[in-house]
Amino acid sequence: MKQSIRHQKIVELVKLQGYISTDELVTLLNVSPQTIRRDLNELAENNLIRRHHGGAASPSSAENSDYSERKLFFSLEKNHIAQAVSRLIPNGSSLFIDIGTTSEAVANALLVHQNLRIVTNNLNAAHILMKNDTFKITVAGGSLRQDGGIIGEATVNFISQFRLDYGILGISSIDLDGSLLDYDYHEVQVKRAIMESSRETVLVTDHSKFSRQAIVKLASVTDVDYLFTDQEPPKSIMELIHNSSVELRVCK
Repeated sequence: MKQSIRHQKIVELVKLQGYISTDELVTLLNVSPQTIRRDLNELAENNLIRRHHGGAASPSSAENSDYSERKLFFSLEKNHIAQAVSRLIPNGSSLFIDIGTTSEAVANALLVHQNLRIVTNNLNAAHILMKNDTFKITVAGGSLRQDGGIIGEATVNFISQFRLDYGILGISSIDLDGSLLDYDYHEVQVKRAIMESSRETVLVTDHSKFSRQAIVKLASVTDVDYLFTDQEPPKSIMELIHNSSVELRVCK
C-alpha cells in the first residue's frame, strides 16, 4: 500500500473512532509497527492527528466530534459499560442521566428496571426511557442543541432543585492528571450541577477519552464515586484512583 493511501486511511480511522491504537493500525493496514510509527510521526508533524504512546487521536481539542459519528464510536464497548451500570442501579432509584452517547446506552440498558425516577437533559435518553411505562421521567428545560442535549442557565437552575440517588455522567476527555474535561462551557455547568445534586456520581466513559483533549475543566476523576470504562486507565490515573475512594469497574 502506498504511503499516501495509508496516511489517508489512518486519518479517516482516527476521525471515525476518535482514537486508534498502533496495534489496530498494524493489523488493519497489514504493515509493520515501525512503519505505522513513522506514519504517525509524519501525520502528527502536519497536525493531521495527535500522537500518543500506543496510538493516535484527533488533533482538535476545541470541538467535539459530530453526534452521528460519536454514536458509532466504540458502540460495543459502550454497551458493555451500560450493562454494568444497569446492574448497579436498584429498582425504584432516582437518577440523573446526562448528555452523551454512553449515557444514552445506559438509558437503553435501564429499560429492564422498574419504577425509576429520572431527570435528564438528554432528549435522546428521554425518548429511549419513555418505552418503560413504570418510569417517571422529567426533562430539564433550557437551550436545545442539535444532538438532543439541553443546556444553559435554566437547565442548571432546574437540576439544582433536585437531590437524586445517582448521577450518570459522560465526559469528553480525561487528562493524565485526572482532570475531567469537555468542549462546551455551558455543558460543563450542567454536569457540575448534576454532580452536586447526586448522592453518588457514576462516570461512564470508553477508553478513547483517556487520549483526547478538551478545554473546559469540570472536576477531577477523584471527585466521582464510580468510574465505569472498558479498559484499564493510564498509569497516572490508576495511581489517583488507588489513592482515592473511587470505585473503578472495567467492563469487558
